[in-house]
Amino acid sequence: MVKWIDVSVLKHQLKLFDGNRLIKIYPIGVGRILTPTPDGTYTIINKQRNPGGPFGVFWMGLSKRHYGIHGTNNPSSIGKHASHGCIRMHNRDVLELSAQVPIGTKVTIHR
Repeated sequence: MVKWIDVSVLKHQLKLFDGNRLIKIYPIGVGRILTPTPDGTYTIINKQRNPGGPFGVFWMGLSKRHYGIHGTNNPSSIGKHASHGCIRMHNRDVLELSAQVPIGTKVTIHR
């Protein structure tokens, strides 16, 4: 099977699947109204540990330029529309997720 990620902006949820099997659901923070998280299907194109700034302990860049899945130094933003369009996760969650998904993993984002 192939792992892939489903992101629900309205539910503030990131689901990790292995084929059709749900592995885990993570709470996330998403983009504000003026800087929404973009709908679409993308792939993880790079990974970086300790990227600095507001990105927490890990960054996974998406094939949509300037967007990614990353940790946060502001855990109270999880469950809210608070980012500039990226998908924020608790630091422990982004580390767990990043260990399970390789570069090339499909990410589907929808309302």
